[in-house]
Amino acid sequence: MSTLDHFSSSRGNATNPTTSALFAASSDGRPGFVHHRLLQNPCCLFFLSPPTRSVTPGDPEMYHSLFFFFLSFFYSASGHTNTALPTDPFTAGVAINIDCGGASNFTSGFGRPWVADRYFSAGAAGLVAEPHRFSQPQERTLRFFPPVSAGEKNCYSIPLPAGRYYVRTFTVYDNYDSKLRTPSFDVSFEGTLVFAWRSPWPEAASRSGAYADLIAAVPDGDADLCFYSIATDPPVIASVEIAAIHPLAYGAASTGTDLILVNYGRLTAGNSVFGPGFSNDSDAFSRVWQSDADFRSPDIPIKALSAGGHKILGANQAPNYFPVKLYETAVTPLKSGDPLKYLLPVDTRLDYMVWFHFAEIDSGVNSAGKRVFDVVIDGVNATRIDIYKEVGGFTAFKWNYIVDNLTSTTLVVTLVPVAGKPIICGLENYAMVPLDLATVPSQVMAMQALKESLRIPDRMGWNGDPCAPSTWDAWEGVTCHPSGNGQNLIVTQLDLGSQGLKGSISDKISLLTNLVSLNLSSNSLGGTLPSGLGEGSLVSLDLSSNQLTGGIPDSLGSSNLKVVLLNNNQLDGQVPEKLYSIGVHGGIIDLSGNKGLCGVPTLPACPLFWDKRGLSTAGKVAIGLSCVFFVMLLLLIYLFCIKRHNDDYDFEFPQDLISIAAKRNRYQRQKLMLVEMDGPNSNGFPSTSNSH
Repeated sequence: MSTLDHFSSSRGNATNPTTSALFAASSDGRPGFVHHRLLQNPCCLFFLSPPTRSVTPGDPEMYHSLFFFFLSFFYSASGHTNTALPTDPFTAGVAINIDCGGASNFTSGFGRPWVADRYFSAGAAGLVAEPHRFSQPQERTLRFFPPVSAGEKNCYSIPLPAGRYYVRTFTVYDNYDSKLRTPSFDVSFEGTLVFAWRSPWPEAASRSGAYADLIAAVPDGDADLCFYSIATDPPVIASVEIAAIHPLAYGAASTGTDLILVNYGRLTAGNSVFGPGFSNDSDAFSRVWQSDADFRSPDIPIKALSAGGHKILGANQAPNYFPVKLYETAVTPLKSGDPLKYLLPVDTRLDYMVWFHFAEIDSGVNSAGKRVFDVVIDGVNATRIDIYKEVGGFTAFKWNYIVDNLTSTTLVVTLVPVAGKPIICGLENYAMVPLDLATVPSQVMAMQALKESLRIPDRMGWNGDPCAPSTWDAWEGVTCHPSGNGQNLIVTQLDLGSQGLKGSISDKISLLTNLVSLNLSSNSLGGTLPSGLGEGSLVSLDLSSNQLTGGIPDSLGSSNLKVVLLNNNQLDGQVPEKLYSIGVHGGIIDLSGNKGLCGVPTLPACPLFWDKRGLSTAGKVAIGLSCVFFVMLLLLIYLFCIKRHNDDYDFEFPQDLISIAAKRNRYQRQKLMLVEMDGPNSNGFPSTSNSH
């Protein structure tokens, strides 16, 4: 017996969902789509299709910055804010709703803010053929990605803080292009395939659209939702909604964050569809709950129950915040002894997380033992439940179970009575899709830098992860393989010859340490060769017929290189001897058509002391010695001049100084004589010379 939010069973080895026909039949085992029949009172149908995401309302633009939406945040006219009721337990406070193809911000009839289309890689805006059939503005517009002009892979790369998110998409065709042909395409989230749309779609989905949702972690600050064209028809998307949820929601503490939970069904028993976007009923994760009627066994008549206004305890609590409304209704068999049976579509290659929601809302069951039933899943008696014994009356009780090793595309869930009649309020079924391999982060950085520096055109579809999902082709002209330890994908080849590229080669190319072959020939690339080019595992290098300038870096003397084609560029300077030795040892090297190269056979000799567009080391040493000699020579000349000047030095005073001194001496003598005449004579008698 389990307690609240308990996991049982173990996780098996799951594989990625396939790309088999979408919406084929319940036996196809594809993920669940909620169909929206729009107009004022939309109803929901459950369609089989590959996994998709789910989102919660919110909105931030923040010009590619992080959007932190706290409780009671206001919504501005420019659409840069989020709506969150004060009672909403959005602990992360981050949300955005994108009206794909929309040109302006608005607030929906349910009070949810939407922002104009943004964060897309390419494509064009469209409008459904019959917009009057759609009650919500975000359901009338769409973005489509023509493979010819936008490439096979296109993405919405939405800046978000790292965390765990609920993602929801709305997809619709409605003959927007007047071709009467629904497209085939795959969709991935964070590099993992989550669902596949296959033509032809069911008429209801094609005309009215379908919602799909998932729960996943975003670890790197950008949520990448990517679309891959299977044929020539453009992928389409009408809206994208993303909201942060509790990091431990849906058993993340037990299962880890290396899974994406793809909704294969989220059912409310005894109620009609409710949740943000479909009704005014709130759900902290913006989950939409659809009626369970299409999934119950039609052979067993049921009775709907209601809480009758009683307050339900234990709902709307962390980390899952299941809404109170979910536990206010329930179904039970009409006849005693009958079970409740649900038939859920699944993919046998995946494991599934099934959540059960119970509440004893029958006031007649007021003690333990009055209502007891077994939960049988895929033929296994998983547990026995006595709701009143576990939590009492009018209190939410949640229990979950992980199903693995499936052998049928229909998962049968049966509530078998032991005492009284079984009861259930809701049921959720999530495919546990393991994360696909991702490209080594440093190589993603290198490829993004090359995308910018080479000026890769939109038609090549260089968006999202260069190599993931592994089931898709890598970026056009890019070849990838699993790393040696099998934990990542690595770039091994770039073949971009004759693509009209007019940029330069980024220095970040040195981060592609597993690159074996690089072909950028017959473009119009300029700039110099990066200093790290050739390091690592590079074997073949073809940069011929471009406009590259400067010298050849020593790194191209790598012993791994077997083919080096640099002909018909504007390179100059001395060729490294190690590079030329490639041809000597059986490799292929072509340096013709570069008038400035020199220093090896078949090329002109370099000027004296010349090495790679400048002086060689020997030249620099020679100039240095010459400078030293010149300085020493100047010093000797200076010392010689000083010595000669010292030998000719005369200590006599200048004539004018002598004349002044003589005059001063005569004046002093005259004054002294006068003093002597006025004083007593030598005999002590006064002088008579001045007597009268």
